[in-house]
Amino acid sequence: MTDHNRRNFLKKAGVATAATVGAASVGAPYVHAQSRSPIRWRMQTYAGPALAAHVIKPSIDAFNKAANGEMEIELYYADQLVPTGELFRAMQRGTIDAVQSDDDSIAAPVDVSVFGGYFPFASRYSLDVPTLFNHYGLKEIWEEAYAEVDGVTWLGAGAWDPCNFVTREPIRSLEDLRGKRVFTFPTAGRFLSRFGVVPVTLPWEDIEVAMQTRELDGIAWAGITEAYTVGWADVASYYLTNNISGAWAGSYFANSDRWNEVPEHLQTLFKLCMDNSHYYRQHWYWWGEAHYRTTGGKLELTSIPEEEWQTLEDAALEFWDEIAEQSERSAKVVQILKDYRETMQQAGPPYRYS
Repeated sequence: MTDHNRRNFLKKAGVATAATVGAASVGAPYVHAQSRSPIRWRMQTYAGPALAAHVIKPSIDAFNKAANGEMEIELYYADQLVPTGELFRAMQRGTIDAVQSDDDSIAAPVDVSVFGGYFPFASRYSLDVPTLFNHYGLKEIWEEAYAEVDGVTWLGAGAWDPCNFVTREPIRSLEDLRGKRVFTFPTAGRFLSRFGVVPVTLPWEDIEVAMQTRELDGIAWAGITEAYTVGWADVASYYLTNNISGAWAGSYFANSDRWNEVPEHLQTLFKLCMDNSHYYRQHWYWWGEAHYRTTGGKLELTSIPEEEWQTLEDAALEFWDEIAEQSERSAKVVQILKDYRETMQQAGPPYRYS
């Protein structure tokens, strides 16, 4: 019997050849993946479209491509489905499936939420944030805190840009801050109000118009990279080089039921795409903060003398102690921040120069 006839005989007898076994084993998962409906998520970011094009959209596009039809995430921008301040509750209810924002802005009902966003002077550089979470214990503290809340799973944190003032009038002293109506984050605004700043909350998309109509005197929501990227440099004139925080601490969250429905390999893929986004922002903001200061051309740089700015930093440490009194866990976070600050100061340049 020839080989050709033998293969035909075996097929008719119901015996698979090595070749047909291989074809079946390779093809089966593909057919299975194509035959069932993909998992679909609706995810909202804190960022508007121009900013989201850098801080999240590339990573979500990559996830959708790599998920190979098994899962698809629809990305929505700031306030597009739900106002930012209501995002946490909407995620709990399942109105949306996932969120990229900071704990503070979305009113997360955990004691550590005040440390999200721009906790005053908690960091000097963007690398401080992942270092604190991954090597100083903040990751475990956040996991513990969110485990006490039903319906939402905290997935991880990363760093964004520093918090500087972008204003219509120049700021060259602490006195110049007094009475200024400024768009900023809840906890940052609470701290800055001690120096006469009037915190203002508005939908993200209304900020540019509010600057033009003089409803706002300034913005303390980002660094200079975002000021140019989203158009705020076109409606402001000055940029204060002193910042109240070296990096925004933002996180990814998901509705717990929806997260648990995701197969482990897609959970891993999602976290890898999170890490890819975190990495991109590290170098994009590091490039942008220097690039736009030196070649931007739209904003005049101003500074408050370091000895005067130290007054603000000293007040921040008092603010930390007040926050520490809120709970045992808050006290633990504050102590970690103090220990980290001391370590960086002892290490000296390039970790800390002053």
